[in-house]
Amino acid sequence: MDGVTIIVPVYNEERNIRNSVSELSRIAEEMTRRGTNVEIFFINDGSTDGSRRLLEEACRDTNCSLISHAVNRGYGSALKTGVRSARYDTVCITDADGTYPFQKIPELIDVYRSNGNDMVVGARVNKDVHIPWIRRPAKWILTVLASFLAGMAIPDLNSGLRVMKKSVVEKYIRLLPNGFSFTSTITLAMLTNDYNVLYVPIDYYKRSGKSKIRPIHDTLNFVQLIIRMVLYFDPLKIFLPLCLPVLTCGFLLVLYQAVILRDIGTVSVIITLAGIELLAIGMIADLIDKRMD
Repeated sequence: MDGVTIIVPVYNEERNIRNSVSELSRIAEEMTRRGTNVEIFFINDGSTDGSRRLLEEACRDTNCSLISHAVNRGYGSALKTGVRSARYDTVCITDADGTYPFQKIPELIDVYRSNGNDMVVGARVNKDVHIPWIRRPAKWILTVLASFLAGMAIPDLNSGLRVMKKSVVEKYIRLLPNGFSFTSTITLAMLTNDYNVLYVPIDYYKRSGKSKIRPIHDTLNFVQLIIRMVLYFDPLKIFLPLCLPVLTCGFLLVLYQAVILRDIGTVSVIITLAGIELLAIGMIADLIDKRMD
């Protein structure tokens, strides 16, 4: 059956619940009138404020459904619950904190369908973008690193507003983390496996309430996950840049010692062997990756 599943993780967002449910319900009704079946899942991820009660009240009178985790399991875990519950292969994710422009959802879905894409991401690059300055340096560094490792420019690595194929997400779901880096990981998983990913510029509004992101902890996790994902999907991207300088240094040192000093030292041999070992590990990892495809 053709349709769209909208998934909205919720953790302590009582200020924004009513507006999110109302706005998404209105958008779903408009899409239904245009001939697209829409289901909406709000995933209450163990909220400790009044979010669950407000969701129960708001969803009761709309076409939205509520799924609750007994305890807080993380942003990524809430998305996984929504993906597993989705009836449709087209899934759209967004946040309940009022930062993403819900009105862009129909456009993202139209672009997704008209271009045969596997994922369409709302890239937060428009003029009206309110990303806290304290998060921008880490976000820029992570984006540059991820773009290098993926071999292409990534306008927005971890946007929480995107449309994607459920079947593709399920393929990698065991690799996707339960925390905020879910979106970063699925982005790299698709880009390094040659899926069609398109970016559409969107605004990003100032949120009300306190952000759940822990800058240092989550940034370190993002870096770790980016490297882990590329090691899994394209290990030579990591090992070649590491082994080539070591091999070159070792070779030049051996050449210098053999020609000039007439005596090859232990250090030059160790450096050369280290470069060879790095190359061998990378090639073995790459062969294992290819066999798993």
